[in-house]
Amino acid sequence: MKKVLGITATLFVAVLLTSAFWPQPEADGLEVGDVAPDFNLENIDGSMVSLADYEAEEGHEDIKGYIVTFTCNTCPYAVAYEDRLIATHNKMAPKGWPIIAIQPNDPEVQPGDSMDEMRKRAGEKDFPFVYLMDEGQMVYPQYGANRTPHIFLLDKDRKVHYIGALDDSPRNPDEVTVNYVEEAIAAIENGEAPDPDFTKAIGCTIKTK
Repeated sequence: MKKVLGITATLFVAVLLTSAFWPQPEADGLEVGDVAPDFNLENIDGSMVSLADYEAEEGHEDIKGYIVTFTCNTCPYAVAYEDRLIATHNKMAPKGWPIIAIQPNDPEVQPGDSMDEMRKRAGEKDFPFVYLMDEGQMVYPQYGANRTPHIFLLDKDRKVHYIGALDDSPRNPDEVTVNYVEEAIAAIENGEAPDPDFTKAIGCTIKTK
């Protein structure tokens, strides 16, 4: 009996020590209702963009919020959403809800997501929105993005109202039945809380060292 108790005690201590030194999971990032941090990231045209500066620019005086979208060049899911993101921006930006696209992958791990490749892809698709590099991968962990694409819908005060996917058909645009982002914006403009205010983002994991 003493031997069994001794083994049990040893295992218990081992578990405690392992727990103390085992890498802990990162913070989950933003939740609905949180205020998102601002950022200052390089756009494909070489300018630096922050949400505060974006609102202050001429022609952006009627900003109501931002569709902050973590996306990239190389993920098949992100590529499948490019045309839908363009359409969403063209529809919603004139209403005060522009897309702010951020590329979160480390280009040393994923060379196809370098700034040069971002410029090339944006030119090929004629992106109407800013396309920013998360240099040093400092922004996506603060937001809690873990997929491309991953959307955070913010009002002009950067309060988070919706997190997740653009719509309910990540693979086939012809099978979309609900555009979560557009419905969330409609709810906000009606003074209501979006329902749902959270969906699972479907896409590729963000690439880091």
